[in-house]
Amino acid sequence: MERYFATRYAVLREPIGMPPGSERLNDDAEAVHAWVEISGEVVSVGRAHIIPEDSDGSGADHKGPGAAAIPAFGPLADGTAERPAFQIRQMGTLASHQRRGHAASVLEALERTMSIKFGCMTGVLQAREHAVPFYRAQGWRVIDQPYDIDGIGPHRSMMKTCSS
Repeated sequence: MERYFATRYAVLREPIGMPPGSERLNDDAEAVHAWVEISGEVVSVGRAHIIPEDSDGSGADHKGPGAAAIPAFGPLADGTAERPAFQIRQMGTLASHQRRGHAASVLEALERTMSIKFGCMTGVLQAREHAVPFYRAQGWRVIDQPYDIDGIGPHRSMMKTCSS
């Protein structure tokens, strides 16, 4: 798992000047993790977790001090999303391995696991603006207005209805 977290940091946190450790989330021990490994190198990563029934998905961006606040997902806050719901987070692929289908494989594995193993009906995620076309191509749709996550940049909330 250390290679997985090293890739998560290298792709998602280091480029925006965040300190080591910011790639760790409070619920990583309970989350479902997926990755693509090639010749011993973790090249693409992602994770998913079940959103508690009483949660709208808002929270801290990472564990530790200085974490940015993550806004609620509209359909979870207003009760229109089917539950149980899961959230995809920390998706990233090393630049040298992008556009080869690795992220799509990670995302599909997470969706399948959350739907089949945990009975999830709805997936949500917060995509960096530049990643929205990738998620749309995988069947996700934008659900809320654009917003900024402090220190990271512009994001869009997205949702997908799952079939088991």
